[in-house]
Amino acid sequence: MVKEVLTDCENRMKKTVSIFEDDLKTIRAGRATPALLDKINVEYYGSNVPIKQVGNVSAPEPRLLVIQPWDKTVLPQIEKAIMKSDLGLMPNSDGSIIRLNIPQLTAERRKQLLKVVRQMAEDCKVAIRNIRRDGNDEIKMLESDSEITEDDAHRGLDKVQDLTNKYVKEVDVVLKRKEEEILEV
Repeated sequence: MVKEVLTDCENRMKKTVSIFEDDLKTIRAGRATPALLDKINVEYYGSNVPIKQVGNVSAPEPRLLVIQPWDKTVLPQIEKAIMKSDLGLMPNSDGSIIRLNIPQLTAERRKQLLKVVRQMAEDCKVAIRNIRRDGNDEIKMLESDSEITEDDAHRGLDKVQDLTNKYVKEVDVVLKRKEEEILEV
């Protein structure tokens, strides 16, 4: 029973770190990456769909994103969606493709991005600690219901703490990588 609790905690912690990594991909670090547009949706035949579902998104150069819609009639909607987003990019269209020039980050903007990224990392760590709390509560419940021994409960609590430490360190590693990416000139 303790193994089930540990497996559940580990799966949830892995998922939390994975979501954190995905969220970091959408933060502009001065380099063009198609993941920047992942959270932007386009109005397409009455439904909101991600940009990558209405066209091909590529980064042919380090500071350029190119969006080539499969249906040319959706071009204005893509432009509107990009302008409404918080990316601060201006789309350039030639009637068949959209080009997005990614400007160089200023020192002030880099500091702002570092604050945002660090806050996201802290939120992720809080989520991991909440998972730890849930796992600890489940183990204590099993012990109070006499389904496991006191020794098993202590070992289980120690293993939950070990998992927590492991995934908090993983968040720190991911954060450090993103900070270095933001600070690159």
